[in-house]
Amino acid sequence: MKQPLGVILAGGQATRMGGGDKGLLPLGNGTILGHVIARLEPQVAGIALNANGDPARFGEFGLPVVSDSIAGFAGPLSGVLAGLDWAAAQGANHIVTAAADTPFFPCDLVPRLILAAENTGTDIALARTSDGRHPTFGLWPTALRDDLRAALKDGLRKVVMWTDKHNGTTAQFPDDAAFFNVNTPDDLATAQAML
Repeated sequence: MKQPLGVILAGGQATRMGGGDKGLLPLGNGTILGHVIARLEPQVAGIALNANGDPARFGEFGLPVVSDSIAGFAGPLSGVLAGLDWAAAQGANHIVTAAADTPFFPCDLVPRLILAAENTGTDIALARTSDGRHPTFGLWPTALRDDLRAALKDGLRKVVMWTDKHNGTTAQFPDDAAFFNVNTPDDLATAQAML
């Protein structure tokens, strides 16, 4: 499998943080999103950001910004679809997604997802730790984008319902804390301490 493209999912509504873009919150010497980019960039052939609204707010990162093509807030699968459409236009066969509010995810995320998919002969792999699957961290084939589009138009919103339908597998990661995500002001304080 050739190196996939990366898509950072930043289309959430951040309601528990009072709205806005969680990824743009300060963390250490930068932002949460800056940490996510720094972790994902060495693992992929290029990165796009999935976000809705004015893309200029992410201008400092110099990344293409792709918005959801499904109307209304359709959840992370809508961001996956936007990423798949973008990647297909670049001639890529796969993307790996990462959440914009999860700054400590593993530095070997991509190779482990690819290995899990290759070992089981599937096209989709999600990250898993002892506390369950992390469906915003996954390997996705561009070949299934039209199937995903149809499922979203039919009202599907649960990531694992779609991945299970396509015999998706999981890659096991040992550290639950690696997928710690910032949802509340208290979480942001925890992330500062984790740095």
